[in-house]
Amino acid sequence: MNDTNTSVRACEAGHKPAVTETLARIGDKWTVMVVGALHQGPMRYNQIRRAVEGISQRMLTLTLKGLEEDGLVNRTMYPTIPPRVDYELTDLGRKLIVPLQSLYDWAVEHRPAMLAAREKFAKKQRKAALRQTSFTAAK
Repeated sequence: MNDTNTSVRACEAGHKPAVTETLARIGDKWTVMVVGALHQGPMRYNQIRRAVEGISQRMLTLTLKGLEEDGLVNRTMYPTIPPRVDYELTDLGRKLIVPLQSLYDWAVEHRPAMLAAREKFAKKQRKAALRQTSFTAAK
């Protein structure tokens, strides 16, 4: 999806583009995971990559750049050989931990209910598919 589509939908829904843009940044899966990893303290790139399971090198680079651009992460480069780069949350980034912790707690508490709902939905879909198959076969 491109930025134009997001902006159009946001305006249609009555949201200001700035709010939509902010929610897109902080609601992104990889942003949440990276901020969560950095909550432990400053980390090097490869430490973050190991801590955030499943993230590609490209996605981590893009996520860190976006977080730095938005003032949520500081990038500190040390003049050593090889160069050392640390990433850490800014004060603004640390303020994001409180709502993310609430989301995490909600996810842990409600995961069983969501799994049960998925199973119920899958059964309903299977029954509908069987009815459709038997209806089609009867012709």
